[in-house]
Amino acid sequence: MTLRIAMAQLDMLVGDITKNTQAVIDEAIKARDEQHADVIVFPELTLTGYPPEDLLLRPSLDTRIESALQRLLEEVKNIYLVVGYPRRIDGELFNCACVIHQGKMLGEYAKQKLPNFLVFDDKRYFSEGNQACIVEVKGVKVGLSICEDIWHPEPSAQAKQAGAELILNLNASPFHVEKMGEREALLHKRATEINLPIVYVNYMGAQDELVYEGGSFVVNAKGHKVRQAPWFKAGLYCVDMIVSEEQNNKVEPVAGEIAPSLDVEASVYQAMVLGLRDYIEKNRFKGIVLGLSGGIDSALSLAVAVDAIGADRVQAVMMPYTYTSSMSLEDAEEEANLLGVKYSVLPIESMVTAFSNVLAPEFEGFAKDTTEENLQARTRGVTLMAISNKKGYMVLTTGNKSEMAVGYATLYGDMVGGYSVLKDVFKTLVFRLCRYRNSLGYVIPERVIVRPPSAELAPDQKDEDSLPSYDILDEILHMYIEQDMSAEAILASKKFDRDTVYRVLRLVDVNEYKRRQAPTGVRISARGFGRDRRYPITNGWHIGE
Repeated sequence: MTLRIAMAQLDMLVGDITKNTQAVIDEAIKARDEQHADVIVFPELTLTGYPPEDLLLRPSLDTRIESALQRLLEEVKNIYLVVGYPRRIDGELFNCACVIHQGKMLGEYAKQKLPNFLVFDDKRYFSEGNQACIVEVKGVKVGLSICEDIWHPEPSAQAKQAGAELILNLNASPFHVEKMGEREALLHKRATEINLPIVYVNYMGAQDELVYEGGSFVVNAKGHKVRQAPWFKAGLYCVDMIVSEEQNNKVEPVAGEIAPSLDVEASVYQAMVLGLRDYIEKNRFKGIVLGLSGGIDSALSLAVAVDAIGADRVQAVMMPYTYTSSMSLEDAEEEANLLGVKYSVLPIESMVTAFSNVLAPEFEGFAKDTTEENLQARTRGVTLMAISNKKGYMVLTTGNKSEMAVGYATLYGDMVGGYSVLKDVFKTLVFRLCRYRNSLGYVIPERVIVRPPSAELAPDQKDEDSLPSYDILDEILHMYIEQDMSAEAILASKKFDRDTVYRVLRLVDVNEYKRRQAPTGVRISARGFGRDRRYPITNGWHIGE
C-alpha cells in the first residue's frame, strides 16, 4: 500500500484567520484532486499565521479558532488534514495540531517543548502539553509533534512508545544562515534514535523581521534525506510512503526530488527578497522609494527592491550636495537605468542652506562639526518621507549591520524608513552579495563595488577615516554580537589590538538608543538586532568588568 503525503509550505497572513482557513481548505482540495494525496500537512499555527505574538491574548481568539476548526470539519472531505492552531483547553492556551477526516477530529496534540530564547516567546503564551497523539491514517499509526519538540528526544521517544510508525512534525522554523544544515543533522539524529521516518513541514513566508524559507523535507528511519522541497517557494510537495503490511506496517518513504542546496549568498539574497516582498504586499504599500547615493549599500538595496516587487513599483532618488562626486552621480544613474526604475535627481543644496540660515542664530559661536553633516542626511530623510507620504511608497532604508552596530548612521536622516533589507547584513557580506547578484545579471556597476566606501558628507571623506577597516570591524562585531564573546575573549584570539577592540565594543554599547529607533528589517543571522538581542538603553555596564 502507498500513503501519499502532501507537505504544504504556504505563506499565510498573520491574524487573518478567515483567509488562512480558506487557504487551508483550497490547498487540501488541490492536494486531494490534483496531487491525489491521502494526507496534507500544514505548518505550526497555520490558522493564525506565525508568529501571532500578542494577538494570542485577544479575547476573541477562542471563538475565531473554534469557527475556523468547524469550517475545516465541514468543508474538508476525503483527505486527512493535519493543521496547526492555538486552542484553549480547560482555561489554558496550547499550541495545537490535529488530524481531521470526514468531519471528525481524530486526534489533537499539544506542543510539549516551548522555546523561550532568541526570537521565541512560547512560554509567554502557551502551556506545555504532555501527551503523545497517535492517529491511525489508512492503517498507519502516525505521531504528531510541533517544531521545538523535534529538537528534544523525549516527545519522539514518547510517540514511538505509544505505537507511532511515522512522525509528522509541524514547523515554523525561521531562517538564518546556519539553520538549513542544522535541521538536517537534527532529523538524522532523531530518526535514528527512534528508527522511524519523519516528515518535516516548514512554514514559508516572511513576517516583519523573520523569514521562513520552507525547505520541508523527509528522512527515512536511518535518518537519510529522501525528499527535499524547494527553498523560498510556496507550494505543495508530495512524498509517497510504502507501507508493508507483512512487516507490521513498516513505513518506508520513497526517494523523490531533492531540491539543490543554496550557498550563503544565494540563501541570504533570497531571504532579503522574500522579507521585503511580504512586508510590502502584506502591508499594502503601493511601492518603494529609496535614496540612491552611488554607494554599494543603496545599490544592493535597489536590486533587492526590484527583484522583490518589480521595477515599475520602485523609485530611486539621487539627492546630491556639494560633496557628491561626479562618480556617484554617474554610478547611481547607471544602476537605475540597468534596473529600469524611475530615477529622480533632487539637489538638496538649497534646502540645506535654508536650514543653516534658520539655525544660524543658534549656531553662532560654535565651530562646524558633525551637526552640519547630519543636516545633509536629515534633509535627504525629509525629502524621501515627503515622496512617501504623497505617493504611498514605503521608504526603504539602506544602512547595513556594521554601521548600525557602531552608530555610523544619522537618526532621522539615513535611518529614515519603514524597512531595511541590510539591517542584519555586515558590510563584508554586502560586497559578496553584490557579486552574487551580478552573477545573475549585471545590475550593480563594478565601480560601485570596488571604490572605497564613503558617506560623502565632507570633502574626500572615507568610512575608514572613522572606523577600522570593514574586514577587522566585522570580525570583531561577529564575535561580540553573534557569539557573545567578551572583550578579553576577543583579544585572546590575538587578531586585534586592545584599543581597537575596546573602541568598537564601546561604540556598540553606546548606540543601542539608535538601534531602538531604526526600522525593522530582514533577520539573516542567529543574532540580529531586534527580537534576538534586547539590551537596555540606559545602563551602567562597563566592558572591562
